[in-house]
Amino acid sequence: MRKILFSHVRRVVVKIGSGVVSNQNGLDVPRIASLSQDVCALLERGYEIVLVSSGAVAAGKGDLGIVGRPPSIPLKQAAAAIGQSRLMRAYKEGFVVRERKVAQVLLTRDDLANRRRYLNARNTLMTLLEYGITPIINENDTVVVDEIRFGDNDNLSAMVTNLAEANLLVILSDVDGLFDSDPTRNPGARLIPEVERITPEIEAMAGTAGTALGTGGMVTKIKAAKRAALYGVGTVVLNGRTPGALTRLFDGEDLGTYFLPGNNRMAAKKHWIAFTKKPRGKLFVDDGAKRAVLDGGKSLLPSGINGVEGGFDRGDAVRLCDQNGVEFAKGVINYALPELLRIMGKKTGEIEKILGYKYGDEVIHRDNLVLKK
Repeated sequence: MRKILFSHVRRVVVKIGSGVVSNQNGLDVPRIASLSQDVCALLERGYEIVLVSSGAVAAGKGDLGIVGRPPSIPLKQAAAAIGQSRLMRAYKEGFVVRERKVAQVLLTRDDLANRRRYLNARNTLMTLLEYGITPIINENDTVVVDEIRFGDNDNLSAMVTNLAEANLLVILSDVDGLFDSDPTRNPGARLIPEVERITPEIEAMAGTAGTALGTGGMVTKIKAAKRAALYGVGTVVLNGRTPGALTRLFDGEDLGTYFLPGNNRMAAKKHWIAFTKKPRGKLFVDDGAKRAVLDGGKSLLPSGINGVEGGFDRGDAVRLCDQNGVEFAKGVINYALPELLRIMGKKTGEIEKILGYKYGDEVIHRDNLVLKK
């Protein structure tokens, strides 16, 4: 069945968690070598692979005398600075055995939130793939701060799936997949082989715990699968510690948990607005404007706006809220805060008279607006 489901797949994002490529002593180099061989085997079958790999912090924290997860951002940055080159060296040595090449790509959320930098990053990935070089992506932990963190590489992998226009997301973890209860506490816990739709019940099965080395857990993997599904891409979560799991998956074995893609694929740009671009403020709109957006498929005009919160420039993302403060949409705004304060509540025909210019009749055009699910 999996072989049929994957028959359309040509480009795959493979996320490798810290718990797969590292242990309490640092990098698990033999396992990285083994995973590299699996990826090379898929490349030889004609697949294009983009790796999102954790492990830099785990590789470097020993030099700082850190046991477990670094307790602060500066320590995490220092550990990543030490460990990232070791991580890349391990992959390079794993790939060179099969005469394959890899490239390091370090990203922050700001790189993907800015549309121009987002497109530049995509062009880089496409060029590397065109030349047969495997990109290995990680969060740029050496410069990251709380405001620009992806939060975990599961989240990053979902964004990269959209960025790379991939057909499948595979998350390699240190667990076999999603279980109906905690397998560490319940020996009778059942592995769920397939999830058609991510419901609140499915999310509740994930629990909350991560690991000492990683920042995520099953919760973040389900969120990543949910985001990928909206882009029309399925996600497989499977145990990366299982020998040959990756190649066996593409041989058709029913390994791990497969989260099916959504039926209504969200356009790449709208997916970027919904999940990658960080909102900078809020607009409060009247009931008529809310109905026009939700039920009428209309753009947001200045006449329907009667309140703002936060600071934003033209091109930033903002949340759309009703009079009760309930968010119902998100979009990219055409006017900066000082401009909007002058035109909100006014008719579109008055914009140019008030400002002396106008970027358009719409404060947020329908093409740059995403409804909250």
